Amino acid sequence: MDENSEFERRERARRDKKVEHYNQIAAERARLLSKNRYYAEQIERLIGSLVLPGARVLEVGSGMGDLLASQRPKRGVGIDVSPAMVQLARERHQGEAGLSFTVADVERDPLPQGPFDVIILSDTLGLLEDIETALRRLRELLTPDGRIVVTYYNFMWEPVLRLAEALAQKTRWPEQNWLSMTDIGNLLYLSGFQVVRSGTDVLVPINVPFFSELGNRVGAKVPVVKETALVQYFVARSVEEQLPSELPGVSVVCPCKDEKGNILEAVLRTPVMGSATELIFVDGNSTDGTYEEIERIIREYQGPLQLRLISQGSGKGKGDAVRKGYDAASHEVLMILDSDLTVPPEDLPKFFHALVSGKGDFINGVRLVYPMEGEAMRFLNLLGNKFFSLALSWVLEQPIKDSLCGTKVLYQKDYRRIAAERGFFGDFDPFGDFDLLFGAARLNMKIIDLPVRYRARTYGDTKISRFRHGWLLLKMTAFGFKKLRMGL
Repeated sequence: MDENSEFERRERARRDKKVEHYNQIAAERARLLSKNRYYAEQIERLIGSLVLPGARVLEVGSGMGDLLASQRPKRGVGIDVSPAMVQLARERHQGEAGLSFTVADVERDPLPQGPFDVIILSDTLGLLEDIETALRRLRELLTPDGRIVVTYYNFMWEPVLRLAEALAQKTRWPEQNWLSMTDIGNLLYLSGFQVVRSGTDVLVPINVPFFSELGNRVGAKVPVVKETALVQYFVARSVEEQLPSELPGVSVVCPCKDEKGNILEAVLRTPVMGSATELIFVDGNSTDGTYEEIERIIREYQGPLQLRLISQGSGKGKGDAVRKGYDAASHEVLMILDSDLTVPPEDLPKFFHALVSGKGDFINGVRLVYPMEGEAMRFLNLLGNKFFSLALSWVLEQPIKDSLCGTKVLYQKDYRRIAAERGFFGDFDPFGDFDLLFGAARLNMKIIDLPVRYRARTYGDTKISRFRHGWLLLKMTAFGFKKLRMGL
């Protein structure tokens, strides 16, 4: 990625703002320690039950260092992105044998020298910008028999935690990632881990004599009741990933209509993947000079991508544009990149890796995990997407968290199979998302969700009409139920 690009400047400003916030709350963390000591002790108890004594331990997001110190490691290294937090940890645990604390961003900075027997991320995943990148980097630091231990809070507790923050009874964190247990397990899987153990803990996070111990040690493990526990945890091991001896080429289809200001950015930011990468623009009769801009860029471009331009002609809608682009594609892997660039092109290699490493047959982008930038998705759009994701998961009998993210990736051979079976559903979908998802489900393909960062549009206007298109999507969901679940 070009570190001087407008996109990277915005990303860097977001990160700097977060670090500044962490530095500001460092003193508050120390002050609130006595109020929240019981909860901290429960986390120390839980982690202690999962980590063997005398292990070499790395904690990511170590804060004040108390959790790491409580494990009595042979070698304990804590890293945190906040210099103020690291300074507090050094002062609190000065002189304790085997402990060290350093400032590092797990997603970008050089990491401590391994190997480690255990890597702990306690309440850390929610604050990461790119969880998969962080987990992949940490995977390289584990011993062959090492384990990664992850804890995160249950989002059912979100209203209670927000109230505690408002009453100054809890540290006020920035907006966190929306992660269910399914999401965390999926992210571990995508990052090259296999979950070997998972569960829930801490039903009562404050000290109420008798009831707290009973609830946390017994109630938090009882079926149904455990669904309301505050803490979710995972233990996972690294597994070897298999890649083909020869990587396939990639065709990225970019449907566009009146997106002149985004075309150059799309070209400059789309990475080369596999043996070769072509970027195919399919113009839907733009009136703002998009077609001419693409022609100009193709003439002047001297970079590593293969650039092509197709006119959509009399066709209408994104679904038609995607099909025309796929029909013209030269390479084995097919991708969709929306020309508004709300899903950063920089995320495309994750889709490529998930597909070619065999994680799934159909890789589906998900925008509903990471916080969205500005007005990237309006509130009603967000509610609509959540509704359709639940409905579609039920219809397809596979977990689909975001049915309408434009970024979807599959092999061309599988797309040809979907296209050959299109008569089963008919030409019913102007967007193309349901056409592909229903087709993949019809062929019993394994659909894998892959979280993406969703950023604000910087040029042009959205092509989605919330209510008119929402009604169409509702009809399509009902149509899928009739065809796939009822066989009618």
